[in-house]
Amino acid sequence: MGNPGIPLDLGWVHSARVNKSATERRAAEIGTRRSIKKLHQLAWLLRSLRCIDLTTLAGDDTPSNVKRLCAKARNPVHIDTLRLLGIENENITVGAVCVYPNRVKDAVAALEGSNIPVASVATGFPAGQTPLETRLSEIRLAVAAGAREIDIVIPRTAALLSDWQGLYDEVKAMKEACGSAHLKTILATGELPTYQMVYQCSAVCLMAGADFIKTSTGKEPVNATLPVALVMCRAIRDYYDRTGVKVGFKPAGGIRTAKQAMAFLALMMEELGEEWTHPDLFRFGASSLLGDIERQLYHGTTGRYHAPQYIPMG
Repeated sequence: MGNPGIPLDLGWVHSARVNKSATERRAAEIGTRRSIKKLHQLAWLLRSLRCIDLTTLAGDDTPSNVKRLCAKARNPVHIDTLRLLGIENENITVGAVCVYPNRVKDAVAALEGSNIPVASVATGFPAGQTPLETRLSEIRLAVAAGAREIDIVIPRTAALLSDWQGLYDEVKAMKEACGSAHLKTILATGELPTYQMVYQCSAVCLMAGADFIKTSTGKEPVNATLPVALVMCRAIRDYYDRTGVKVGFKPAGGIRTAKQAMAFLALMMEELGEEWTHPDLFRFGASSLLGDIERQLYHGTTGRYHAPQYIPMG
């Protein structure tokens, strides 16, 4: 069903307070409190893999690049490794493929019959500095081309000016433009000065109907971090307590290693519960992460590491 949203509650937004030192202290514990080894580690690696939005957002993207990426999305782990794990007959795929609007049709065609959704960035990604009607039109065009998920960027100007009504109205309009497609709202947290503002933006987007909230575009100097993820997860938890609606979370940008991925997965387990470790409520926005997960799976089954050149993206 997704998140229908609720009327804007400015009292909730204005009452938000975030303790910076406590947040950073709690986030620092995440990667050290859990030691995941052997078969459990392999299971967590496979769970992480299933939650990847395999992404290409480059100016030189072509139909052939997208086709190769989609081939990797269908078969993200080499069949020999799957045989060693005893899961060669399971349908192991990534969570989605994320591309620019102009490449949505290419991805839809390449993924036909796979049930892997195509996600598209939109709304003047990554800056969002285009007129609202242009941004809404971009969403509609991407959905018409076959995108089942839309990753929009919030107007950071509204956030920085604390124009919460303006932010709410724009995100709500974007939600309506998505129709049946899921809306993922990118906060670009690297451009937000405080954890309190990260929480406030998260709360406003949740109230406006976001189905996922996402940390970053991947183009900011600072992208997904555990303290920011913790703050956003607390907003998701508070929204669930208020409404009973479950909203997803997507860290994106800078997550390149399996170790980092498992730290974020542990955060979801501890803060929101096991349900938020599945692709319907959790995604990674990443491209290079998949290669390291595949290397770690190979090592877990053979005791040896593949060289990077033996793990191509397509």
